[in-house]
Amino acid sequence: MSKSIEKDIKKLIEPFLKKKGDSIMQQLLENIEGLNSLDKAGKVKRLEDLIFKFKNLYYNGQKTIPDEVYDELEDKLKSLDPNSPILHYVGAPVKAGKVAHDTKMLSLGKTYKVEELKSWMGTHDTVSTFKYDGSSCSILYKNGLFHLGKTRGDGSFGENISSKILWIEEVPKMLAVEEDLEVRGELYCKEENFLHLSQEMEKLGLEKPNSLRNIVAGILSRKDHSELARFISFSAFDCIRDKNFKTEVDKLKFLQKENFIVPDYFHHTKQATLDDTIEEAKEFMGTGDYLIDGLVFTYNKIALHEELGATAHHPRYKMAFKFQGHAADTKIKEIIWSVSRNGILTPVANVEPIELSGAKISRVTLHNYGMVHEFGLKKGTVIKIVRSGEVIPKFLEVVEQSKSAMEIPTHCPSCEKKVVIEDIRLFCKNPKCPDQVREGILNFIQKIGIDDLSSKRLEEMIRAELVTEIPDLYKLKMEDMLSLDKVKEKLATKILNNIEKSKGVDLITFLGSLGISGGAFNKCEKIVSSGYNSIEAILGLTLNELIEVDSFAEKSASDFLTSLEEKKPLIKKLLKVGFSFEKETVEGPLKDKKICITGALSEKRSIVEKSIRDAGGTVVGSVSKNTDYLLTNETESNSSKFKKAKQLDIPIVSEEEMKKIISS
Repeated sequence: MSKSIEKDIKKLIEPFLKKKGDSIMQQLLENIEGLNSLDKAGKVKRLEDLIFKFKNLYYNGQKTIPDEVYDELEDKLKSLDPNSPILHYVGAPVKAGKVAHDTKMLSLGKTYKVEELKSWMGTHDTVSTFKYDGSSCSILYKNGLFHLGKTRGDGSFGENISSKILWIEEVPKMLAVEEDLEVRGELYCKEENFLHLSQEMEKLGLEKPNSLRNIVAGILSRKDHSELARFISFSAFDCIRDKNFKTEVDKLKFLQKENFIVPDYFHHTKQATLDDTIEEAKEFMGTGDYLIDGLVFTYNKIALHEELGATAHHPRYKMAFKFQGHAADTKIKEIIWSVSRNGILTPVANVEPIELSGAKISRVTLHNYGMVHEFGLKKGTVIKIVRSGEVIPKFLEVVEQSKSAMEIPTHCPSCEKKVVIEDIRLFCKNPKCPDQVREGILNFIQKIGIDDLSSKRLEEMIRAELVTEIPDLYKLKMEDMLSLDKVKEKLATKILNNIEKSKGVDLITFLGSLGISGGAFNKCEKIVSSGYNSIEAILGLTLNELIEVDSFAEKSASDFLTSLEEKKPLIKKLLKVGFSFEKETVEGPLKDKKICITGALSEKRSIVEKSIRDAGGTVVGSVSKNTDYLLTNETESNSSKFKKAKQLDIPIVSEEEMKKIISS
């Protein structure tokens, strides 16, 4: 029977789709697409989510699907899982209006200075995440089922937004744990979804939104068209439940297991890693697909949260690091399209010069093709721009539209091949496109650290067809270098020596230079220090293994592995020209042993980790059958690591016992 699920439901839906503007039925059709290709568990979850959504719409007096279609959904679910709790769930009408927060939703203390952030961090383990520029909300679950969604409001009372939350796919409607708990997070809108939302609102005869920045608040405040909330995304960053967590990282991992999207996070055990994370956030502000306005830092130990408490305004154990933003209006003079190493055509506007944050601004990023097309950006358009964190300013909204014609490129400005529109982006699909080749090789040169090889010199090499891909750098000879303009023997020798020297970089630097999606230096460092310290181990990484590494959520892990797979041919070629990463083995009592640490330590965690590595051991972020020891000072614990170690019969040792093993 399950084979005909998709076909049977579609057959019932089709007559209703003929009615103009039935967006709920259209949305149901989109959710049914691909149902047959899922395994049994996937089919059950998809049907449960749909039934739960339509039950709640019904009980709250809102427009829902026809009875015969709803009954068909229930029948299909019963045939797959007759014991599903969703079949017995009865929703309760929840009236719109203000709802109290049991625990206040406080604001955050903030700083714009790195020195102040480091002073606040001190010697504490700290977890950082991007600070989304959206709307905070709280979601309550009763016995594991969605119960209520509310905005942050004034911190004491928020607006009931349950009817909107039901449409947001990234919010699980049923949890694996059957308990009462509260999940807090951020509602935000990705650039891609913003453009689809804008088109949908235009179709419905509604006023089009003019800014990505305020769209979430606008959708949440609407009294009609709750279904528009399906274009909003949700990222969970906090969880309040009776069972306490030991660390912030444990909390984020729990949320991931319950199918929430959590922000990418980085666990800092020393202040030295803060700078890289801040630079990564700056880069994301210029290139990311949603808005952030900084980072949030939280002390990792929950016991410290309870000890420090909060002021009337903000918790003492959290700190927002924000990038000072300044906005102004200016006029577009022309739009220039450049080609990235990934083949994406990126629009940048040359604008009438204006001063922002003490700098003279004449260029502004316009994000992507979708933004240019949707907002009709062209020569003469007056736009509002913002500059934050000393990165290239970004387009925010249209102030005054121009009457001149819009010009969207049909061919690549670099290789003149026809471009392809894919959703909100323009792509050049020519792998030999000069700009793509140059940008990809230049990124490698800069990250791997080949001095004296400039962009201009590289461009000359590409034109002379001496270099067409990264491995060609390692085949260059003296006569090739001397054929370049203004390159004499002394400089040629220097560049060739620098190229040769780069073969000896460490594995972390090598990985960070490949342009892997989500493969910034600090992320690669986390992977290698988690025990994946050979190129073979990296190439053999699985999704489940990478998710267990600190700083990786499911999406970022998946993106990393997909990109890594694409880079495998390049990696093989680089190994062939002489790159090698001898696994540095340290002889000692912990040689080849994997140790996981949990709970409070008497010494700084960084000192304990160093003593383990100095003894030949590897510190891992989670307990698995391959773990040799769990290091903890607790004799009993509810932590997932402790329970798993017990279950797998892995030796549990204290700090003192570990010292004895090391000194033996």
